[in-house]
Amino acid sequence: MKKILIVLAVAAGVAGCNNTEKGAVIGGASGALIGGLASGDAGGAIIGGIAGTAVGALIGNVADQPGKCYYRGRDGRRYIARC
Repeated sequence: MKKILIVLAVAAGVAGCNNTEKGAVIGGASGALIGGLASGDAGGAIIGGIAGTAVGALIGNVADQPGKCYYRGRDGRRYIARC
């Protein structure tokens, strides 16, 4: 029963977020879970959560911009334009 309440609380908290924020939350939670299970201690869960948050935010950011791609110019700067 506790697990269902936790899932519902997280779902309600994420309901009003954009894709970047949703990706960060889901990535952070997944990363913490996987890191904790893989290492067996809190340090692994923290590192996994940080890495998952960063990757989830990047994936969510791209989902917020359909039809857009990242390009790198000759001067080395990154810019976004239509694909």
